[in-house]
Amino acid sequence: MIKRQEPLLFNGVTIDPGAGITIELPVSRLYTHAPVSMPVHIVHGRKPGPRLFVSAAIHGDEINGVEIIRRILKSPGLKRLHGSLIAVPIVNVHGFINHSRYLPDRRDLNRSFPGSEKGSLAARLADLFMRVIVANSTHGIDLHTGAIHRGNLPQIRANLDDQETERLARVFGAPVILASNLRDGSLREAAAAHGIPMLLYEAGEALRFDEVSIRAGVRGVLNVMRDLEMIPSVKAKSKKMVEPVVARSSSWVRAPSSGILRPMVALGSQVKKDGLLGMISDPFGESETELISQYNGIVIGRTNLPLANEGDALFHIARFDHVRRAIEKVEEFHEEHLPGMETEPTPEGPII
Repeated sequence: MIKRQEPLLFNGVTIDPGAGITIELPVSRLYTHAPVSMPVHIVHGRKPGPRLFVSAAIHGDEINGVEIIRRILKSPGLKRLHGSLIAVPIVNVHGFINHSRYLPDRRDLNRSFPGSEKGSLAARLADLFMRVIVANSTHGIDLHTGAIHRGNLPQIRANLDDQETERLARVFGAPVILASNLRDGSLREAAAAHGIPMLLYEAGEALRFDEVSIRAGVRGVLNVMRDLEMIPSVKAKSKKMVEPVVARSSSWVRAPSSGILRPMVALGSQVKKDGLLGMISDPFGESETELISQYNGIVIGRTNLPLANEGDALFHIARFDHVRRAIEKVEEFHEEHLPGMETEPTPEGPII
C-alpha cells in the first residue's frame, strides 16, 4: 500500500501535497525601519520522500547558485516530485544587496553556525536557518563560488567519512571531489551534527555568472534528486555521466613577493612538481620571481586578479595519485557541459 503524503507544516504555514509556495522568513529590520526577509520556495510533492534543501548566497556575493536554483525550480521533473524541495536562493540577503561576502557586522555567516537566537546578526540568521530550514530537511546541498577575483573549477566538497554523503557526492557529477573536513562554524558542520548528509558545490567566481558552472550545478542537483528517488530518472542523451576523481588533499600556492602576476596555467590544468605556474614582476620587469608548484596535481582554484601582494593565495592545487586520469575527467566534464551538449531540457539560451 502506497503511503499517502501529508501536508507539510513549515514555519507555521500548512502546505498541501502538490503545492508550491514562497514564504518570506523575517530576518531583521534595517536602521531605516525597512524589514529584511529571507525568501524560501517550497515544492511539496504529492507523494512522500526525502526533504532536500538547496541553498545559495550564504556568502552574499556568490551568485551562481541563485541562477542554479531558478533553473531547478523550472525543471519539469518537479511536477512528479516525491518528498519536498526547500529552495533558498539568497540566504545572506544583506550581503547580496551590498555585493558583499559578509553581513553588515563583517561576520562570515558560514563561520557562525549553529548560531544563537540572541547573538550577533550573523548568529541570529544562522539560528533561523537551522531552526526553519535544516530542521525540516533530511538532506542538503549548499551552492558556492570562489571569492571575489578568484575562480573555482566545479567541485564538490564533502565529508567522505560519511557513507551517504560520499555516495551523493559521486552522484552529483562534478569532475573533482575534495575530501574536506568539517569547519568549525560552517553550515556543513551544523547539519552533520543533526545527522543530515550535505554537499557543498564550489564553481565559478563571486559576482559573476559562469554558464558551465551553472549548467553543472543544475545537473548535479537533479542527479542527487534522482538518486534519492525524488524525481523520475531520464535516459541520458549524451555521454555517460562523468565519474569524479577524489582528491584527499589540496594546498594554495602563495605569492612569494609582491608584484604583477602573469599566470601561465588555467583552471583544470595539470601541473607538475617544480613546474612554472606564473611570473611575478615589478611594473618595469627589472625584478622577476618565478612561481613554482611544489607538487603534482591540477588547478582547482586560481586568482583572476594580476595584482599580487606577498602572501596572497594565487593557485589552489589538488593532489591526486593519478593526475592524468584527473585531467581526463576534467576534459570529459567540460565536453558534457558545453552549450548544445546538455541532457536536461533547457528552453532558455545560455548566459553569455
